[in-house]
Amino acid sequence: MKRNPLLLLWLIIAVFASVPAFGAESSLRRIRAAITSISGSMVPPWAAHEAGIFNKYGLQVEVIATPSGVQGTNALIAGEVSFVQIAGGTTAGAAVGGADLKIVATMVGTLVLNLVVRPEIEKPEQLRGKSIGISRFGTSLHTGARIAAKHFGLDPGKDVHIVEIGAGDWIVGALQGNRVQAAVFGYPATSRALKLGNRLLLHIPSLNIPYASTGVSTRGEIIREDPDLVRRFLSAEIEAIALMKKDRVFATKVLSKYLRTDDPEFLAESYDVQIAKYMMKVPLTTADAVRSVLEELSERNPKAKDLDPNKFFDDRFVRQLQASNFIEALYR
Repeated sequence: MKRNPLLLLWLIIAVFASVPAFGAESSLRRIRAAITSISGSMVPPWAAHEAGIFNKYGLQVEVIATPSGVQGTNALIAGEVSFVQIAGGTTAGAAVGGADLKIVATMVGTLVLNLVVRPEIEKPEQLRGKSIGISRFGTSLHTGARIAAKHFGLDPGKDVHIVEIGAGDWIVGALQGNRVQAAVFGYPATSRALKLGNRLLLHIPSLNIPYASTGVSTRGEIIREDPDLVRRFLSAEIEAIALMKKDRVFATKVLSKYLRTDDPEFLAESYDVQIAKYMMKVPLTTADAVRSVLEELSERNPKAKDLDPNKFFDDRFVRQLQASNFIEALYR
């Protein structure tokens, strides 16, 4: 298969492991997976690699980082990777456009994002005519910016401008340089921006919107032709989540390595917010969470209006793991 040259630019985060699994198997099955941002919400595949959990399920997983969900989706469609850790909105947007993709797990069921503004902005109405920085259009940060603007009675694209910047640190730089006057971040970018004197205007989870935020997506053909691979991959990620929730020291080491920071405040906040509080033990995707995705998407793409949310996800694998008491046993 001809590889997309863009992959040469991507950071290879986890490479090969070598512990055999499943007894009779003489070698591990090699696959590739992608994460779509450098943040605490993307940590399950990192942790599964670091703890050797992928190996336990017979997998040797190379995890790559892509600049945004758009590039991650393109890699998944092209067959460059088998799984993507990604926002449900990005997957749904591609599926509405005809891509054979489905969400198979949702690790975070709300948008754990913040609207951060420059120090001189004290009230939401001061954002009128200003710009909000995000990573890329069609990503969860784009969705967060639109939701935040509408919450304050501002029309995205009319009352406020949404500007593509790139990775989280780039958005922080754009905010500091007054290229944008507000920005939507996850963690630890939020902490970095606040330490520089900017202000938190809205913690988006406080809106209590069910939303298929960060989770795992794959191609429909893999679900149909290789369901055991999906089951094994999700089993490893779910076990990694349990390990992180039970072992803060281990989780913090993983966060430190992949977020590339030793700052104890950043690491503590990333763990407390993104793993301990919002990462779900049972990563079931729900129709309500996907319906919210489609409702927001329909404002940019009318084709998404009134579509059945159940067509965009397949929850059988997580439901089977839940019914078998696999997940419950991880927390004993």
